[in-house]
Amino acid sequence: MQITFRTIQAGDNEQLAKIIRTSLEDFNVPKIGTAHSDPTTDDLFKLFQTTGSFYFVAEENGQLLGGSGIYPTAGLPEGCAELVKLYLSKDARGKGIGKQLLEKCFESARQLGYHQLYLETLPQLAQAVSMYEKAGFKALDAALGNSGHFACNIWMLKTLD
Repeated sequence: MQITFRTIQAGDNEQLAKIIRTSLEDFNVPKIGTAHSDPTTDDLFKLFQTTGSFYFVAEENGQLLGGSGIYPTAGLPEGCAELVKLYLSKDARGKGIGKQLLEKCFESARQLGYHQLYLETLPQLAQAVSMYEKAGFKALDAALGNSGHFACNIWMLKTLD
């Protein structure tokens, strides 16, 4: 299996939106207050043209498997960005691709001058939560920033080395 990682392109929008929404449906995550109903989900390429943001996609033989990014979400502390939209297609899960995307995001965050990464998720995504914990994210008691994803009730923060 030859996985390649690259930056997002405009032509990725439709496939990525489908992967994100299908993933959330696979785990019975609420549609309202999550990336499912977030209007930016349909034009991630445009969203990640924002200064201080970055989005990687993983693909195999030209087939998109998923992606992940970092974004300077409003309201976050100085030097902190949000790890956002880490989703993989059903066939790509459990193969270490999410971990590779995480590492690429950590590296890009450091290069962009961030010292911390914040994320929001849900208990239904237990496999992802476990991956985040193993990667050094620590649970928080409340949300940081203004993501608009009010259905998320797990908040985590990682200090980058």
